[in-house]
Amino acid sequence: MAESKKVVIIGAGIGGITAANFLAGNGYQVDVYEKNSAPGGRCSQIIKDGHRFDLGATMLLMPGIYRSVFKSLGLELERAIPVKELDDLYRIYFDDGQVLSFTSDKARMREQLERIEPGSSLKSEKYVSAGYDIYKVSLKKLINRNFYSLFSFFSPAMVPVILKLKPITPHFRYTTRFFKHPHLLMAYTFQNIYVGQSPFNSPALFSMVPATELTEGSLFPSEGGLFSVVEKLTENAKRKGVRFHFETNVRKIVVNGKKSEGIVLGDGSEIGADIVVANADLPYVYRELLPDRKASSHLERLKYSCSAICYHWGLDKEYPQLSHHNVFLSDNFKKGLDRIFIEKSVSDTPSFYVHAPARTDPSAAPQGHETLSVIVAAGHIDRNFKQDWDRLREETRVAVVRRLEKAGLENLGEHIKFEICYTPESWERACNISRGSVFGSLGHNIFQMGYFRPHNRHDKYKNIYFVGGSTHPGNGIPNVLISARLVSERILKENKKRN
Repeated sequence: MAESKKVVIIGAGIGGITAANFLAGNGYQVDVYEKNSAPGGRCSQIIKDGHRFDLGATMLLMPGIYRSVFKSLGLELERAIPVKELDDLYRIYFDDGQVLSFTSDKARMREQLERIEPGSSLKSEKYVSAGYDIYKVSLKKLINRNFYSLFSFFSPAMVPVILKLKPITPHFRYTTRFFKHPHLLMAYTFQNIYVGQSPFNSPALFSMVPATELTEGSLFPSEGGLFSVVEKLTENAKRKGVRFHFETNVRKIVVNGKKSEGIVLGDGSEIGADIVVANADLPYVYRELLPDRKASSHLERLKYSCSAICYHWGLDKEYPQLSHHNVFLSDNFKKGLDRIFIEKSVSDTPSFYVHAPARTDPSAAPQGHETLSVIVAAGHIDRNFKQDWDRLREETRVAVVRRLEKAGLENLGEHIKFEICYTPESWERACNISRGSVFGSLGHNIFQMGYFRPHNRHDKYKNIYFVGGSTHPGNGIPNVLISARLVSERILKENKKRN
């Protein structure tokens, strides 16, 4: 019976933890093996000298998805995790000194838009309405369902859906239908970086991201940062009987014929399993843990998302002029993105994001001090380019500090007590992320979405499944939460048939 089946999950990222919750809740015996000392993967945390940093993700966006997934696990988001709705989604700073508070407060947003470009507030309403419609359609017809065959993706019923999702039109070009001012074109398209893409060559489908932000708002856990989501899901999984094994590396997945028999750990121990779920980076799993060279070679040829250089700074001074989420956009927006996606490097005048969590959660920093995380998009690791990440880390820090000091953070460089920095090479080492593509290894285009994205079950080994950003539906925490639900539904469906 399914209730007696043993599942091993490789990786305690948010996808693996969430899948463990679903499967344990349906009677499976679940063990999770994680190479690091704590859960979370790219959603883990760093604590040093009283400063607390979210390692990667810092925004609780698309809260409707969180609520839906939590509800299906028997949890209510707002009761499980103390969250606060932010007045501003983020504050956007432009090179000429102009500032735009991106907010779901329609009156405030209207006033700001009209100052920048007369008539743009009405255009924004149309953009947001169209983008949120795309979001609702894509959630129902594309994102929130398994595709078991090519015909389920290219059925007659899916044709109008695919056309509505605008998979061919680039997001930036689509946005020019609504706005003319360069500040607004940047403000409504930079969000593509959330999933490691450029708005100049990724589909207008992603207009749903700013549209959903402006419609649903943004939350932030008021105690413990985004890692509190990981903690709650881990706690809930343990309550259901899930066992976690930290600092335990998996060396390979054992296969025999058309199925897996379990895994081999770093110390040579063999762990038998009826079902293996890999939450480790999918290209890494095919390349390092499975014997299928052909499939791995195919994955290597796909389009990968960008990486990031992340600076975590403990400051001995507060800078109250910063909002909780801050985005600094460069006039060299297009040129900067070309440096990232074409030259696989970093812009000399980069656009970047600054997280100041103590605005919402004072416990993130000692009193009178500041905790800041700066995320600068960067090219992923590419052996065809000469990439000196130590040099780029130093040059980029200088550019970021100069830009922040220009914005009024006086003598910032003198108040950095310590720095913890992650480069693409750091991400690759810490989380086994292929090419250091921290936003989720594989990018998104029409040929890497839906049925064309790597499947969440191995085509040959029928009891090996995948969860995370590089399988369906894609990158970003909301998609990964859905990925966990979808792979669990598939496991339950397919193993019920076999029983």
